[in-house]
Amino acid sequence: MPDYIAPRRDMNFVLNEVLNIEQCYAGLEYYQDKVSNELFNSYLDVAADFCQNEILPLNAVGDRQGCTLNDGKVTTPDGFKAAYQQYVALGFPSLTAPEEFGGQGLPNVLRTAIQEITTACNWAWGMYPSLSHGAMRTINQHGTLQQKQMYLPKLISGQWTGTMCLTEAQAGSDLGQVRTKATPNEDGSFAISGEKIFISAGDHDLAENIVHIVLARLPNAPAGTRGISLFIVPKFNVDSEGNLADRNPVVCSSLEHKMGIHGNATCVLNFDAARGYLIGPEHKGLVCMFTFMNGARLSTATQGLAIAEASYQGALAYAKDRLALRALSGAEHPEKAADPIIVHPAVRSMLLTQKAFAEGGRVLTYTIAQWVDISSVTQDAAEKKKIEDFLALITPIAKAFMTEMGAESAKHGMQVLGGHGYISEHGMEQLARDVRIACLYEGTTEIQAIDLLGRKILKSEGTLLNHFIDLIETFILQHQNQVSIQPLLNRLSELLNEWKMLTDFIAKKAKINPNEIGAASVDYLYFSGYVTLAYVWAQAAQIAQSQIERGSTDQFYQSKWITAQFYYSKLLHRTKTHAANILEDSEVLINLDNNVFSSN
Repeated sequence: MPDYIAPRRDMNFVLNEVLNIEQCYAGLEYYQDKVSNELFNSYLDVAADFCQNEILPLNAVGDRQGCTLNDGKVTTPDGFKAAYQQYVALGFPSLTAPEEFGGQGLPNVLRTAIQEITTACNWAWGMYPSLSHGAMRTINQHGTLQQKQMYLPKLISGQWTGTMCLTEAQAGSDLGQVRTKATPNEDGSFAISGEKIFISAGDHDLAENIVHIVLARLPNAPAGTRGISLFIVPKFNVDSEGNLADRNPVVCSSLEHKMGIHGNATCVLNFDAARGYLIGPEHKGLVCMFTFMNGARLSTATQGLAIAEASYQGALAYAKDRLALRALSGAEHPEKAADPIIVHPAVRSMLLTQKAFAEGGRVLTYTIAQWVDISSVTQDAAEKKKIEDFLALITPIAKAFMTEMGAESAKHGMQVLGGHGYISEHGMEQLARDVRIACLYEGTTEIQAIDLLGRKILKSEGTLLNHFIDLIETFILQHQNQVSIQPLLNRLSELLNEWKMLTDFIAKKAKINPNEIGAASVDYLYFSGYVTLAYVWAQAAQIAQSQIERGSTDQFYQSKWITAQFYYSKLLHRTKTHAANILEDSEVLINLDNNVFSSN
C-alpha cells in the first residue's frame, strides 16, 4: 500500500473557505453551538492518526488474507476486529446519529470527510462501519418508536452493525423481481425466507450483532416494485429488554470470490423463516429503502474521491524519486544518472488529472453532504424543497462520475509506476482492483445514467436541471467582475447553454422513440459530470485567485489555480466528444439486429 497522509490542508480549504461551515451551521438551529473549526479539526486529526497508523497497515493484510467462512461463521482478516474496537472506543460510529438515541448529532459533512480518510487507508475495512449509518438512517426515518429504541442505541454505539439486503440472483438493479417472502407470524412479526447475494459486510466477527435491512414480499403483494416491503432482520434476535436472544436463521452460505475489497465479507445470505419486523407501510419498502440507497450512493461517490487521492499520493511520491531518461529540453538534474520522471509532460498530465479529480471531487462530495445536513434540519419549506431538488439531480451524477474518475485515477497511478504499478508490493494495483466495484454496486454507471436522464431530467421536464443551472449562473453573475477568472466563467457559461441544448435535443427525439434516452444517457451523464466538476473548480479557482490578488504567497493557492486551469484546458474538452455522441444519429444502436452479436 502506498504511503498516505490525510490531505488536511485541502480538507480545511473546502470546509472553511468553500463551505464556510461555521457560518453555515450557525444559521441552522439544530446545529447551533455544535460546529466550529476547532471541533472539526480535532475529529479529523484523530481520524487521520487512527486511519494512518491502525488501518492503513491492515490494507495489504486484508487483501492477502481475505475473509474466511467456517461452519456458517465469517472471520475477518488479522487486526480488523481490534481496529474496529478502537474505532468504536473513539466514538466515531455515533458522530452524526441523533442525540436522543445516544448520538452526537454532528453534521454529515464531518462524517464524509472522515469516510474519505478511512476509505483511502483501507476501503474493505471502512465498509463495515459505513453500512451501519445507512441502517441507522433508515430505522430513524421509517421505524416505529419501539424499533428505534430497540435498535438505534446499539447501532449508534457501534456495538451492533448494519447491512442492506436487496440483491438476488435474478434481481440486481431490477428490484421488481425480488422473490424473498415475508409470511406473517401470529405475534406481528414476519418469517423472512429467501436468498440475498452480494451483501457487503453481511457477516463478520467485528460486532456482536448485525441488523439486516431486507426487501421482501408479503403474501398476495402486487407484482413489481409496488409489492415490495421492508424489514428489520437481526442476526441474533433481541428480547424485550434489548438483550441478545437466540440466533435468527440468517446464515452466510458462501463468500463471493471477487476482484478486490477482499477484506470485506461479501456474502450470500440465506433467510430460512428468519424473524423480521416491518419498517414503514406495507408495499412501500422500496420508497423507504431509498433512504439507505441514496445515502449509499453518495457514500460511494466519496469512495471514488478517496481512491483518486490515495492513488495520486502514491504516484506523486514515485514520480519525484524515479529516475528515467532526460527532459526533452535538456537535463534538469545533470548531477544524477537521469531526471526524475515528474519532469516529463506525459507524467505531469497523469498526476494533474488525478489531482483535478481528487480536489474537485472533494468540493463536490463535501458540498453534497452539507446539502444533506441543511435539508434534514431546515425549517424553511422552500429551502428544503430547493435542496432536495439539487440532491435528486446530483446523486446519480456524483455516484457515477466520481467512481468512474476514481477508477481512471487509479489507472493513472499504476501507469506512473510502470511495471512497479503492476506489482502488488507497491499497492497501486490493489487500489485499481478495489475501486472497480464502485462503478458497479449501488447501481452501475449505466443505471445511474438512465436515472439521471430519464427519471430526473426528462420526467421533471427539465425543472431539476434548470434549478441547478440557476445556481451556477448565480455564481457566475456574482463574480463577473473578477477579471482573472473570466475565461473560466465564460467557458462554464457556454457549457450551461450546451447542457440545455442537449437536453432539449434528446427530449424531442425521445418523444418519437424512447430508446433515444438509453442511447444518449451515458454520454449525457459524463457531460453532466464534467460540467458539474467545472462549477466546483470555478468556485475553488475564485477563492484561490482572490487570495493571490490580496497578496498571498501561499503555494497552496498557486497550486489550486494551476490545477483549475489544467482542468479547464485539458480535461473539460472531453465534453465535446460526449456532446458529439449525443448529437450523432443513434440508428446503429436502436435499430440493430441482435444477430450482429453472433460469434459465428
